[in-house]
Amino acid sequence: MPRALITGITGQDGLYLGEFLAAKGYEVFGMVRGQSNPKIPIVEGCIPSIQLLEGDLRDLSSLIGVLEMAQPDEIYNLGAISFVGLSFKQPELTGDITGMGVLRMLEAIRIYKQGSMDGIRFYQASSSEMFGATHESPQRETTQFHPRSPYGAAKVFGHYVTQNYRESYNAWACSGILFNHESPRRGFEFLTRKVTRAVARIALGRQDVLAVGNMDVSRDWGFAGDYVEAMWLMLQQEEPEDYVIATGKTHSVSDLLQIAFNHVGIDDWQPYVMQDERFFRPADVAVLVGDATKARAKLGWHPTVDFKQLIEMMVTADLENERRNPGPAESRHQPRPSHGLVAVPEQPAPPALPRRVSSSGSGY
Repeated sequence: MPRALITGITGQDGLYLGEFLAAKGYEVFGMVRGQSNPKIPIVEGCIPSIQLLEGDLRDLSSLIGVLEMAQPDEIYNLGAISFVGLSFKQPELTGDITGMGVLRMLEAIRIYKQGSMDGIRFYQASSSEMFGATHESPQRETTQFHPRSPYGAAKVFGHYVTQNYRESYNAWACSGILFNHESPRRGFEFLTRKVTRAVARIALGRQDVLAVGNMDVSRDWGFAGDYVEAMWLMLQQEEPEDYVIATGKTHSVSDLLQIAFNHVGIDDWQPYVMQDERFFRPADVAVLVGDATKARAKLGWHPTVDFKQLIEMMVTADLENERRNPGPAESRHQPRPSHGLVAVPEQPAPPALPRRVSSSGSGY
């Protein structure tokens, strides 16, 4: 039975990946920072066979201890401060965890393996935010990085240090440069989930207006369940290489709003959405779109859920969640999504005038 260690197990990708690996017969270990983590019951509910170990990407000794207990064949380093907007407010913390955390994990492997680094395959979660303001479109593995946020800059460091350990210590280490990937498990701070939750609440008469930041952006959005399979495929290759994982299609924030509101029977979304400059970032990126030709050719990977299906899946899940739990959504666990579309019952008539505002930043 292969053994896999996942950092960032409590996040969207960690949950999907843990389920995916457990279904393939892996013994799955998840790293959590403190046993009082409120998301532990969610992880244990989604992955009953999971073994949770306490560790911190800011503490090298704890990482060595986790490796000694898990004795993994594969490591998926998904742990990070992953919300781009927050990285502007907490740049030092973002650099320490998202950037230096990668170095500490690689160094922990080197110490644990007594310098050889043999026998462990390492996956680093790189990000399309590393490309930032690059002039090449679509972006591929050879595109020059020009990050426009502390998060993107930290990811660039993690990406390059992974390459450095591969070249310096012969580590079996690769990076997946994943473009935006979403699901009903996405955190409420991210734009897609804020929109789908707000649309569900508007349709149910529990909210009137959604406030957003920069709407003049387009992103390459895919389904997180598809993208974790690509992570696994990368570690099954003979040699470690870096791959862009993307759909190759861009959609604007307006497209996102149109699909989400249409799914609940509202054709004109503009009366329900307001733009608020408080949610703009100090620097932003207009368009990001990936070229996953290499992943298709070498990994045989391709997305199975398109953008419309993804947003409708998320709206449907949020409608079901809001109906079951009329209280504050932030305190609730999200259900496991279905690939199939669920029929949405006829919704109440939308309110004539806006009364309340849901503050939503631009977390892509």
